[in-house]
Amino acid sequence: MSRRIHDAHAAMLEATRLAPKPPLRQATVTVVIPCFNYARYVEQAVHSALNQGGVTVEVIVVDDASTDDSLAVLRRLAEEDPRVHVLANETNRGPVATFNRGLAAATGEYLVRLDADDLLTPGALLRAAAVLQHLPEVGLVYGHPLHFLHGRGPARTKATGWTVWQGRAWLATRCASGDNVITSPEVVMRRSVLDEIGGQRDLAHTHDMEHWLRIAAHADVAYLEGCDQAWHREHEGSLSTRADEPIVFLREANAAFETLCDQLSGAEDLRLAARRGVALAALRYARRDVDRGRISEVAELLRDLALELDAGVLATREGGAFASAWRRASTWPHAAARISGLVPLVRRRRWSDARWRRWRRTGVYEPLRIVSAAPPQGAPAPALPAAAPVSAWGAA
Repeated sequence: MSRRIHDAHAAMLEATRLAPKPPLRQATVTVVIPCFNYARYVEQAVHSALNQGGVTVEVIVVDDASTDDSLAVLRRLAEEDPRVHVLANETNRGPVATFNRGLAAATGEYLVRLDADDLLTPGALLRAAAVLQHLPEVGLVYGHPLHFLHGRGPARTKATGWTVWQGRAWLATRCASGDNVITSPEVVMRRSVLDEIGGQRDLAHTHDMEHWLRIAAHADVAYLEGCDQAWHREHEGSLSTRADEPIVFLREANAAFETLCDQLSGAEDLRLAARRGVALAALRYARRDVDRGRISEVAELLRDLALELDAGVLATREGGAFASAWRRASTWPHAAARISGLVPLVRRRRWSDARWRRWRRTGVYEPLRIVSAAPPQGAPAPALPAAAPVSAWGAA
């Protein structure tokens, strides 16, 4: 792939920023909670959905043949509140089939996939529903997630702005970067879009990521600024923790992009951009060791992965810098190679910190170019670019 194609996708991301507006009416939202052996957490998850104000909530919990007390807890919750509906798999079917079963039973106009160990923040559904009501071209709204291990910190509950991207532009940028910007529980989806594109695909760790990318191929994407939309629990048993090794999640991210592009016509540029994006990410992770003067087994695996995905990645500017660092670590005395890597290490740490601060503020890692600001008080909102219809993207 030419560098020109990749740079075109990786350019500054254009967005429209609007002032928040109150909802137009009371929305109906279905919260689907797949549950497997989370009896100790699932009640908190359910109550975080039931306690959402200003919306009509339906909670569908699908138990995936749990071997603990999850099903008993869920049946008690259903007896206590008629808004809770419990489905039980007779055999363990995995998170994708379990969520898709709940999706098929959903009746709300908007939908949330909430893991049984996560929680929604107060007012999260009302804030997202307002965006979806005012902006009918938007198919996915997300916000900032709060990650926690033990005690939960307080959540910000007032949105300061709505950032809106044309879905195809957001998707192209995600492909070019080769990474994900969403955790999971902070997403609210328009169910009519899901009715068109279908449920999740059978991917081990990135089934949710591929689903969001597919939504962006058919609808616009919005971000709630200034507020926290969910609490994501970090613990040893979670899927996200089990996929935390770079070689694992980079392969899984590539699988999500490949699965997406297989379903879209005319998506070869996106596929090539994603392969280069993931390849460059692999080189960055490898440089953690290489710039310390070490050619570790992990660094070798990551370099091999990068070349497997994009044979020309070392011809890029970033790839060339990696190749130079690799030669120093391979041929120079260890102390000299380590000293030579100090400046690149510091630069990448600053770059990474800047990306993280930008993501926390805007929902993406890339700089934004605001193409239109919020209109004056009382003036009509600017028109947003129309999303591509399903037929234009050739969804399978």
